Amino acid sequence: MKRIRKIIKRMLLAIGIIIGALVITGTLFVNFSPQFGGKVSKEQLIEYAQSENHKEGKFINIGGVTSEMSMGNMLKAIGGMLKSIPNARPKSPIEIQKIDSVNIANYHSKTRFIWFGHSAFLLQMNGKNIIIDPMLSEVPAPHPLLGGKRFNKELPIEIEKLPKIDAVVISHDHYDHLDYESILKLKDKVSMFFTPLGVGVHLQEWGVPKEKIMELDWWQQTTFKDLTFISTPAQHFSGRGLSDRDHTLWCSWIIQSNDEKIFFSGDSGYASHFKEIGDKHGPFDFAMIECGQYNELWSEIHMFPEETAQAGQDVKAKKIMPIHWGAFKLAQHSWTDPIERVSKKADELGIPLITPEIGESTLIDDTETHQDKWWENY
Repeated sequence: MKRIRKIIKRMLLAIGIIIGALVITGTLFVNFSPQFGGKVSKEQLIEYAQSENHKEGKFINIGGVTSEMSMGNMLKAIGGMLKSIPNARPKSPIEIQKIDSVNIANYHSKTRFIWFGHSAFLLQMNGKNIIIDPMLSEVPAPHPLLGGKRFNKELPIEIEKLPKIDAVVISHDHYDHLDYESILKLKDKVSMFFTPLGVGVHLQEWGVPKEKIMELDWWQQTTFKDLTFISTPAQHFSGRGLSDRDHTLWCSWIIQSNDEKIFFSGDSGYASHFKEIGDKHGPFDFAMIECGQYNELWSEIHMFPEETAQAGQDVKAKKIMPIHWGAFKLAQHSWTDPIERVSKKADELGIPLITPEIGESTLIDDTETHQDKWWENY
């Protein structure tokens, strides 16, 4: 009996040591790993308090909408993540179209874009190269072991082969939109970074000079190299660590030339701000709107596909493209559910839908819409 007790004590001690080691390792990782980015200073908090979207030390959504879940819903969400989902990933890696740096550097024609999957784009407008939400790494997480790999094995073009980038536009600081490794590779190529309030702390932590960062509050705008960048509302949240929830702002963006207007939704739940954006700044020649990684448990911060189409109508877009899908599994739906559902709803509403392949060069004034359903090959 004494021997059994000794064995149990040793087992409990070993378990305690392992748990303690994991806690210490996790704490050190969160506090010292550069992937988590910078921290908003007290001086910045005082500055941000002047914003209508900032209250009690944190940024807020219109109407105080939050994404806080009850303990019961939290357990449901965790259970869902562990549950096997049919067709959660493509049966084989998605084949992408490649584009070279010479093609990009020598392009000075009509406005076009190249989708990298999820919410990442290269936009070429007025002879300028603009990258939107540059998550160009393999896993959208602070460590490769903490997330699933992207559906395609390679990118349309590697970051190292990109020519000079005039602007990088960032919607918020989540890992699937703002990636540490991507910024390290991009920062010396970029003339200016445009972010919502606070996100610049991460960029500065990663070596981007302060003078190359322009932070905007909702409805603020600035002109850069004959283009106008306007930060507009979104309904979401922010944070990269355990203690920085909503310390930085999130937003959607308008990118405008003298002749064209493009809307980029960032991440957002469906709400009245889309109609307000459309009333103030619409119509738009083209809109990239979130469509993927949704769930009833977090419907306040991510739209369902039917709402994506409705948001396109609200902002008065001539054409829409569903984004935030086609690259990663971040929710409990099949990987093709977003595109199938939004296609049906867009057809019902009579909204032209653009669905290019990853890497495909697409002109925003194309009269043709992409209806080849390439995703059915996987």
